[in-house]
Amino acid sequence: MHLPQPLLRAIFRERLNRFLGLAELDDNEVEVYIPNPGRLQELLIPGATIYIHENPKPGRRTQFDLALVEDEGVLVSIDSRIPNRLFEEALKQGTLKRFEEFHVEARELRLDGSRIDFLLGGPRQMLVEVKSCTLVEGDTALFPDAPTERGRRHLRHLTHRPRDFEASIVFIIQRGDAVKFRPNSRLDPEFTEALREAHRNGVEIYAYLCQVTLKSIQVVDEVPVEIPN
Repeated sequence: MHLPQPLLRAIFRERLNRFLGLAELDDNEVEVYIPNPGRLQELLIPGATIYIHENPKPGRRTQFDLALVEDEGVLVSIDSRIPNRLFEEALKQGTLKRFEEFHVEARELRLDGSRIDFLLGGPRQMLVEVKSCTLVEGDTALFPDAPTERGRRHLRHLTHRPRDFEASIVFIIQRGDAVKFRPNSRLDPEFTEALREAHRNGVEIYAYLCQVTLKSIQVVDEVPVEIPN
């Protein structure tokens, strides 16, 4: 998918709250919208190079949205709204081998008081929950970057899904420098246990790398998933 253009290079200064930051753009201080409620502590550090774009809309507090962060030379997309679009785009393009016989039947399907991102149609119906992953340590992508009750709840719904559905959880790694994926047991051991339980109950787990440039982001490769015992 194409990123908004033009992207403007800026310097990150401070995170004011979950969705608002300060940046330096052409020697001016500007407020930027952060489209990601995660902690992003390893990325949004003072002095980090970021890329922002104008998004002027009536009633908005900020004129700019934050799109990318540089992490030791690696471009990272931090917009948590993007992974669902990337998954659907890759599905239509046939990039995801496991899902090549499937198509989207519904989005944000209500299930037991929660919403699951996709209902796919194909050989069988499949529920799919998509998660955004931005944290990489060494060569390993980790999710989550903060404890997530919402993520655990989604896993419980997939685990106890109706018997006639298949189910998958897909981690979209919004960067290109990982060689494997693992749940972040140190930060959220309960999520790891919920992932184990889901896997034992037939929920398939996939992780995909993205190629990120200043103009576009796209799903490119599947990476192995490691689930600690």
